[in-house]
Amino acid sequence: MVFASLEFLTLFLPAFLFLYALTPKAHRNAVLMFSSWVFYGWWSPLLLMLFIALILVGWIGGMAIDATRTPRQRMGMLAAFIGINLAVLCWYKYANILVETLNQVLAWRGAMPIGWEKIVLPIGLSFIVLQSISYLIDVQRRVVPADRSLINFGAYQAMFVHLIAGPIIRYDWVARELRERTVDWPQFTQGARRFMIGFSMKVLVADTLSPLVQTAFSLPSPSLADAWLGCLAYSLQLFFDFAGYSAMAIGLGLMLGFHFPENFNHPYLARSIQDFWRRWHLSLSSWLRDYLYIPLGGNRKGAVRTYINLLLTMAIAGLWHGGDNWNYLLWGIAHGLALAITRLWNDAALPDPPELLSRVLTLLFVMLAWTLFRSHTFDSALAMYAGQFGLNGYALGDALRVELRLAHFLALALGLACIVYPLLDARLARGGRPGWLLVWDGSWPVAGFLLGFALIASRGAVPFLYFQF
Repeated sequence: MVFASLEFLTLFLPAFLFLYALTPKAHRNAVLMFSSWVFYGWWSPLLLMLFIALILVGWIGGMAIDATRTPRQRMGMLAAFIGINLAVLCWYKYANILVETLNQVLAWRGAMPIGWEKIVLPIGLSFIVLQSISYLIDVQRRVVPADRSLINFGAYQAMFVHLIAGPIIRYDWVARELRERTVDWPQFTQGARRFMIGFSMKVLVADTLSPLVQTAFSLPSPSLADAWLGCLAYSLQLFFDFAGYSAMAIGLGLMLGFHFPENFNHPYLARSIQDFWRRWHLSLSSWLRDYLYIPLGGNRKGAVRTYINLLLTMAIAGLWHGGDNWNYLLWGIAHGLALAITRLWNDAALPDPPELLSRVLTLLFVMLAWTLFRSHTFDSALAMYAGQFGLNGYALGDALRVELRLAHFLALALGLACIVYPLLDARLARGGRPGWLLVWDGSWPVAGFLLGFALIASRGAVPFLYFQF
């Protein structure tokens, strides 16, 4: 079950909201937790057991760390419970690729491969583990007290509104609202509007571009036009898919009384790669900074150590994104190198390039890196790069020519409007808003939602891209 599906929109969500509204405030966390278990168990009751076990590990771990008094014992307890979480994550996420890589080495040496049945990655496991680790570290740092209520902690860890693909919510951000929160009609309608906007981003833009992306990245020898069209389509698809999910999660949170932070801030308008990571997947960026980069030493131990920390942090970020091929690791290393070079440039007090050039160069690097991120194998990434540099000709191929439809151009127009309109909105507000614009503000999310609902009713739901991470 996904947010952009008939099951969720017509069955689960109405039933949950009805039950949630009828439940006294003191028991709403229990309703939220058990409903989230139903939501997660819709995929696999067996994996739900693993999910519940991880919740128990986080809850028990927090109390165990809080009860330990000496700093050394607290660190030992923290390491033990983080180790449990990482062991589960590494088994499900990296066992397949490690065995596959080992079998390739054995085949190269003429030895028999290891018999292996692929392990299925549980949906949302990476996000669940990062939330648990941040909670345990915050308890160890005494940023938050250990939650003694299994219901409250379970509601935080299991909350279906952001469970599958983020944002990565820290316990400290919602601790007060877990204990006491209110929902009024203006906040509920604001959340519903945000949900509809995210739904439109996902269904109208990302899902419409999906066939075009699939065709482009499946070509054995894409031309320059094929490769760049596919890369542009994927860059838009990934943003509107993930930002759309985050908007839906934030909207659902508001409908339930929770205030989640924004997860995107116009990342494709970034002026540098550093600026990009201040705008893209903000909950992950801040997590990497606070729980990985700074504990490694950050920029406090000299220039060389700073560059190493940047590379290591981004390499781990790349590995976190996927375990079915090594392209994610290479993608993370590429971003780490770009961050290190940008920092070296700034430390050398070299002049900043013109703003427009800097935005174009940043977007170009991000898109080239997305090519590696999207390709299923390193060889297919090399084929796309060959096309992007014109090594396979320049004209648009027949496969993409057939795939291109009016719907894709409309999706592109909608996508650009979703990026540009919020930037213009503030300027329009300062100058006074005409009546037609006020009507448009209130009606376009509903119109987009109804159109998107009609599309999923006719063609079915398309999974979110970040489910695989």
